[in-house]
Amino acid sequence: MHDGYRRPETLEFTTDPDANRLNAQEPVAFVIGWILDQQVKVQKAFEGPLELQRRLGGTLSAATIAAMPEQDLIDVFVAKPALHRFGGVAAKRVRACMQHLVDEYGGDPERVWLEAADYPELRRRIVALPGFGPTKAPAVTAVLVRRFGLDVSGFEDELFEYGSLADVATYDDLLAYQARKTAYKQAAKAAKAEAAGE
Repeated sequence: MHDGYRRPETLEFTTDPDANRLNAQEPVAFVIGWILDQQVKVQKAFEGPLELQRRLGGTLSAATIAAMPEQDLIDVFVAKPALHRFGGVAAKRVRACMQHLVDEYGGDPERVWLEAADYPELRRRIVALPGFGPTKAPAVTAVLVRRFGLDVSGFEDELFEYGSLADVATYDDLLAYQARKTAYKQAAKAAKAEAAGE
């Protein structure tokens, strides 16, 4: 079903080539980046997995992270410079997600998408991951389809008008995507204020 699937060489979500390679080549890093992509810039979120790997002594095994005492992982996250604006919450989500991956997929994140029969099933699997939700499901799927070659369709109508990280092939693309997202949110906020008579 997914004959064209392959891990890309890089995902240009940061200015750090090592981080970009890790997020593309290591599925656990890919998943952690998405968990961290909340209330911080994309660049900060996807730099996180590489720094976490360094702090854990070179491993990003789902089983290893899941087995860590929660407070130990929180300490790793909040050590300066913190891996996330809300380091404690982010650490708990990452640990919970890694535990879910161990329990449901033998610690292998790629099974989440490679073993899904279609988009509805994949969407359910993604939404079930701690740290993910309904709005992330189509965005994650779009990246898997356009950058990894996953053979899935039906997610397109759920994407926002400003696009997704699947549109990013270069760092300049990322900046353009972020500009579109900002403009979209500002327009939506202005429309809401106008409707409220402010």
